[in-house]
Amino acid sequence: MDEYSHFVDWDKMDVSVQSQDTKELTCTDFNELKQLARQGYWAKNHSLRAKVYHKLISNIPCRTVTPDANVYRDIVVKIIGKRSSSSLPLPEFVDNSLIPTYCLNAEGVGAVRKIILCIANQFPDISFCPALPSVIALLLHYSKDEAECFEQVCRILACNDPSKRLIDQTFLAFESSCMTFGDLVNKYCQAAHKLMVAVSEDVLEVYSDWQRWLFGELPMAYIARVFDVFLVEGYKVLYRVALALLKFFHKVRAGQPMESDSIQQDIRAFVRDIAKSVSPERLLEKAFAIRLFSRKEIQLLQMANEKALQQKGITVKQKSCLLMFQQNVHLAVHAENFKSEIVSVKEMRDIWSWIPERFALCQPLLLFTTLEHGCSLSRFYSHSEGHEPTLLLIKTTAKEVCGAYLSTDWSERRRGGNKLSFFGTGECFVFRV
Repeated sequence: MDEYSHFVDWDKMDVSVQSQDTKELTCTDFNELKQLARQGYWAKNHSLRAKVYHKLISNIPCRTVTPDANVYRDIVVKIIGKRSSSSLPLPEFVDNSLIPTYCLNAEGVGAVRKIILCIANQFPDISFCPALPSVIALLLHYSKDEAECFEQVCRILACNDPSKRLIDQTFLAFESSCMTFGDLVNKYCQAAHKLMVAVSEDVLEVYSDWQRWLFGELPMAYIARVFDVFLVEGYKVLYRVALALLKFFHKVRAGQPMESDSIQQDIRAFVRDIAKSVSPERLLEKAFAIRLFSRKEIQLLQMANEKALQQKGITVKQKSCLLMFQQNVHLAVHAENFKSEIVSVKEMRDIWSWIPERFALCQPLLLFTTLEHGCSLSRFYSHSEGHEPTLLLIKTTAKEVCGAYLSTDWSERRRGGNKLSFFGTGECFVFRV
């Protein structure tokens, strides 16, 4: 076995990753490296993958003072002492996360907890990081010792390149990423989203599980392939793979009976047992077949979601926070405080699930109704201008209901004088109920 086998239980590992061929990685061109990562060039060689990870992580731009292997050797005895790491409570920021074993031996499983505790000591600014145990467990496979693994994880956490988002470390960042994922599902997985809306009382709660699918439920062989590409391409890869998982879940489970109180567990079980239906290669192929927003557009969407959460005061995880969050999302569509001559409460809930997550936090305000304000278009404009976004609902004489979601102010129609044909953003859409 190679020098990176110290924490691995080889009896549990896929024999194909034990290849000892002499492949090397010499390329430095980003596009070539990206293709090699997607193709799994180093996936079949444990030692080569370890060397590639070390090289990629060493190139991550970090804070000037980032804890290294020597720091770990200095602090681990003080923090752990002679006690068993299994007897020590983990920091709150891992949020009772799953600690996957990923075919680690007993020493490796204990090392995960030790490294988490040492990271908590060195990164007091981390307040919420449920993906951390999984990342540590994975990197232990490709580290010579605990100290080297600690250093690699610290470099990922200490990345200071604003354009290179890696791991969420605050509740605000995590929750906004969940909202962003919900927005992406709505746009790119409409069939799956429709199923989630139909069977779940709270789709955001389902989508808040998306990182757990990757960093917790996904088997070792799969998350390692995802991590190969993640280290090269960044956070966007995680969205891609989670969307692909949801697409495959919908394909396998569509038409089968599902209960709202079990949908989260159903998806987790599907991801856990994904080897029964989808190979790692097929999963990545599906993920990269999705024509996703650009990295810049996703970053702007994430920032908008963070801003919406901050405006609602949802920035830290509290016992009452999730309840408040869910109440804000559905506040206007409860039967007792929603009245409409056009749509039912159920129909409004469906429509509400289509709009961007950051606006689903807000309580809608009725601006105009023909029953009260008449049918004057100029009066409609006068009541609607100055507000954004707006939702337009129309009921035809044939009792059919259609509508539109407009992301910008109606006054935008005059911005270009008589020359402007269209206004709004890419988030606008029309619909029929």
